[in-house]
Amino acid sequence: MKRCAALCSFCILLLLVFLRIIWSAETEAPKPAPATYVGNEVCQACHAPAFEKFSQTMMGKIFLFNPRNETEKRACENCHGPGSNHAAAGGGKGVGGMITFRKDSGESAKVQNETCLGCHQRGVQTYWEAGPHASRGLTCVTCHTLMERTTDKYQLAKVGEKTPFFNKRAETEVCGQCHLQRKAQLMRSSHMPMREGKITCTDCHNPHGTPNPSQLKQTSVNENCYTCHTERRGPFLWEHPPAFENCGNCHEPHGTVNDRLLKVTDPRLCTSCHNATRHPVTPRPKTSVFFFNRSCTNCHSQVHGSNHPSGRFFQR
Repeated sequence: MKRCAALCSFCILLLLVFLRIIWSAETEAPKPAPATYVGNEVCQACHAPAFEKFSQTMMGKIFLFNPRNETEKRACENCHGPGSNHAAAGGGKGVGGMITFRKDSGESAKVQNETCLGCHQRGVQTYWEAGPHASRGLTCVTCHTLMERTTDKYQLAKVGEKTPFFNKRAETEVCGQCHLQRKAQLMRSSHMPMREGKITCTDCHNPHGTPNPSQLKQTSVNENCYTCHTERRGPFLWEHPPAFENCGNCHEPHGTVNDRLLKVTDPRLCTSCHNATRHPVTPRPKTSVFFFNRSCTNCHSQVHGSNHPSGRFFQR
């Protein structure tokens, strides 16, 4: 009797499992078929305004009118992915597995950036993965826009209605969204001519990453400065060690309230190192030779280095 009861219990359990499998198969929604490419015409039928704006951008002109390979011919689907399931479902944000690039898209920075890096993975973008912007989760569309032409170069994202896209200042505005301290320094009396649009942040830095400190384009601070200030390069017969080592020892490159981008005023800057030799730093009357006319550089004018045989003390 016990064996019969156990056998009946096993049969009932097996029947319940079988019925559950059948019920799950009937109620489970069918999986969508793998998405396929449908062509730009299908995208244009629903997204005509966006399509028109995109066709005016550099990327749009290449993809839509002058594709160089099969990948570029896909145009919209080259970045957003194949759109057959999206079109069949009637559209919608992210419907059908489409990749979107809005801030509220829900897509991770890695997914969005991988789409861009599929084409833009050489040149200045070589070190992107090792750069601080990538490690902080920034996306390409944080700084660049895709669907609307803004600047002639780089497709910079619009900060506001007054973003000055007509000159180089647009780039400074985009960088200033995050780098607030540098933006404030540029407002000081002695500053790099970025406010005037004569140079940009990328003249010194590569925002996509470099193997150099502070994302500098050159291998050191001095090499970066020498690209413009070639007269300071040397070599000099008499080298001034702080200047030879790092221009940043004396200068704040983004802006200060002192002349010549000096970190502190002359003579205080000089006495931060020269505090125990030659001219002592004890208080002196106004007639003292310690600070002639309140500046060391009135006598020691060649502070970056001198080639004169008697220029050991960097005098004229």
